[in-house]
Amino acid sequence: METNDRYEKGWNKLREIDGKAGDRLIESLKDIAPDLGKYAIEFPFGDVLSRPGLDLKSREIATVAALTALGNAAPQLKVHINFALNVGCTRQEIIEVLIQMAVYAGFPAALNGMFAAKEVFEERDREKAGE
Repeated sequence: METNDRYEKGWNKLREIDGKAGDRLIESLKDIAPDLGKYAIEFPFGDVLSRPGLDLKSREIATVAALTALGNAAPQLKVHINFALNVGCTRQEIIEVLIQMAVYAGFPAALNGMFAAKEVFEERDREKAGE
């Protein structure tokens, strides 16, 4: 895979948020669509998340809200709930975002988002406990 400035900028931003997630993404796509992995680093992380104007915490709150509203992106929502926690969101802030989505995306989307958050919180608790 050829690298460029956008990729390097994106990789650095992703590492700032959660380097393990980037490694998993690239690894999961390398045998089927390595270019898609490259694009997933370049555009969202190199071009968008690296822009000035919003801090990472604000960007992750927006992303959690958007993925919840979509209602069909549970794996990505879990990744971004982890990212949100990594950049300073509290569990309560994430819960409040998900509750607000009941108003704008409907109860099914908000409930699915809450169940995704519950899984992330439980997984992090298990990791913290050393299980």
